[in-house]
Amino acid sequence: MDNPIPSPKPTRYRWVICALLFFATTINYIDRNSLSVLKTTLQSSLGWSDVDYGWVTFAFTTAYAAFPSIIGRIIDTFGVKASLSGALILWSAMAAAHGLVRTVLGFAVVRFFLGLAEAANFPASIKAVAMWFPQKERALATGIFNSGTNVGVMVSFGTVWLATNFGWQWAFVTIGVIGFAWLFFWQTAFDRPEKHAKVSAAELAYIQADQPKVEEKLRLPWTALLRYREIWPFLIAKLITDPVWWFYLYWLPSYFEKERGQNALKSAGLLAVIYTGASVGSILGGWFSGFLIGKGWRVGSARYATMLLPAAFMPLTIMAYYTQNFTVCIALVSLATACHQAWSANVFTSATDLFPAKVSGSVVGLGATTGGIGGMFMTLLAALTIQWTGNQKLIFIAAGLMHPISWLIYWFWLGRKLDHTINVDVNKPDMTRSHTPLLTVGAIIALVGAGLGFTVWQNWARVVAIVNVAGAAQVATAAAGVLLIGCALLYAGMAKKTAAHA
Repeated sequence: MDNPIPSPKPTRYRWVICALLFFATTINYIDRNSLSVLKTTLQSSLGWSDVDYGWVTFAFTTAYAAFPSIIGRIIDTFGVKASLSGALILWSAMAAAHGLVRTVLGFAVVRFFLGLAEAANFPASIKAVAMWFPQKERALATGIFNSGTNVGVMVSFGTVWLATNFGWQWAFVTIGVIGFAWLFFWQTAFDRPEKHAKVSAAELAYIQADQPKVEEKLRLPWTALLRYREIWPFLIAKLITDPVWWFYLYWLPSYFEKERGQNALKSAGLLAVIYTGASVGSILGGWFSGFLIGKGWRVGSARYATMLLPAAFMPLTIMAYYTQNFTVCIALVSLATACHQAWSANVFTSATDLFPAKVSGSVVGLGATTGGIGGMFMTLLAALTIQWTGNQKLIFIAAGLMHPISWLIYWFWLGRKLDHTINVDVNKPDMTRSHTPLLTVGAIIALVGAGLGFTVWQNWARVVAIVNVAGAAQVATAAAGVLLIGCALLYAGMAKKTAAHA
């Protein structure tokens, strides 16, 4: 197909693309959040315990953790347009399928496939932003489309209203249908900027001003990506801060109902207030780093400064649990979600600062995998902690500390290196030698997992007495997960006989 002649008039079509990504993300989170806002309804109708709910959410986060790195490579190979289209068709079908099942196992199966498909949204969207926006606007564009996560949660009262008036089955079916309407606009409006008839020559030059020339596609496996030192602060940030978002997403509605005495519909309305703050944080966080870059700051310094602000405020949000004033509680939780989203917009963008566009889908996909792993453990630990202690205090404390810890890791790991906005050379990864750091860390993590599993096995009766059989099974699952992560790192660190890419 010949490239169309660019429009001679100045255009800002890149913001149309950003709007498309915003609506895709909103739909993603409407589908994803439907379970949490209907948690008490389903527990009442189907007799679920908190541990049963933990298993269902665990199924989602397991798939969300397992597949992003694979999906990231698919996106790099087949492109953003086709990959995101296919993913949205599958996740919309799975969202509707919730209305057809009634058992914990049935919900776990459809949530698993929902997580698999929804894992494509962020790698595809970040890659699209890298294609369509210059570096100084990427964090803002990311903040805008990422605010769709908040809007998707804000409109969750509609899911509760549907369930109240038409039954929970029809609520799931209805929200599943919404995604198919988006496909028409996506198919007709999206393409690469250099091929798009609605992009003027001036806008194309602006987009590509600080981008390298289009490079050949590169198939880089996750085992090779893990050998680049620069990727690890991003992965660790996703691992320990994404679970904070998962906690608020999955457990906040039940916290308001059980510990604050709010009904389901009012809880959903409160979420609209809280995630309005999150939307503001997402957009401001993206705007502020671009503002600093426009003022002459180096890109790395702008990212550090913007990430430091929300990280510094997060410990204050622990008081949301302790305050007796419910208005103050809502304000502090709103601050927490705003800070996380401001943080997230810049963490995502830091990945495209560090790595070239030809592997951005794979890098962000691997980050989504580590974030999903963190979320997977959060769902298990939250369910166990709540069942054991009867409240969410310990989870609130942990949620307030993860962001400052992650910022310190970024600073000490990369330091001023991020200031130079390095494009890591990924063309010649040496896979013929073993990687000692990966082997060492993998061995330690595998031993911890094996030790935890052995401890659970030796004290099975005591663990069952504390958190019942389902809870004990979750502890064993967590131990097995730690062991598998260690083994994966060991495998990645081993010498390979073949080249790392095709």
